[in-house]
Amino acid sequence: MLGAPNRDRNAERREATRAEIIEAAWDVAREHGLAQVTLREVARRVGMQAPSLYSHFASKHAIYDAMFAQAWGDYRRVVEEATPPEHPRAAMRYFVRVWFDFTTADLARHQLMNQRTIPGFVPTPEAYSPAVEVLEGLRARLARFGVTRDEDVDLCTAVFSGLADAQLANDPGGDRWGRLVDRTADMLSDNLGLPALEQS
Repeated sequence: MLGAPNRDRNAERREATRAEIIEAAWDVAREHGLAQVTLREVARRVGMQAPSLYSHFASKHAIYDAMFAQAWGDYRRVVEEATPPEHPRAAMRYFVRVWFDFTTADLARHQLMNQRTIPGFVPTPEAYSPAVEVLEGLRARLARFGVTRDEDVDLCTAVFSGLADAQLANDPGGDRWGRLVDRTADMLSDNLGLPALEQS
């Protein structure tokens, strides 16, 4: 009988260390701001010298790249696991809420995903791919409701993100703009010509 395949323990340890570095970088970003992430502070938190980080990440932007990929990958999983209502307008309300709750839960994550907070940072195509997959998923859902124009997809992304921006900028931790999710989704649905919900 053949034995189990050998585990690559070195690769496992390396991956675990990379995950620890990324988590430390998120901790710094959440405590001090995304732009205040430094290799020195991240290294200190994982118990290594700053030069040792270069054996795992080529630069600070490489760490941001991994964080960007993780953030969009997390949101992609949230959307993939979601069970929206069948009615187009109810589904619009649902997905505006899913996005709003996810993005307003973490300011640093929102800034990295949706704003150009870090001068000179541009995600690599690999890191950007989960964001592209999310956008394509949105396109597919809207197409099922008869919404196919690029400008309509752009409008949806602008409205989704704008509501979250307003909440984070003006009432972090509150619900001032969260209370407007259904109303905003209905305004968007009206503009896109989605059918009204039946009144009970």
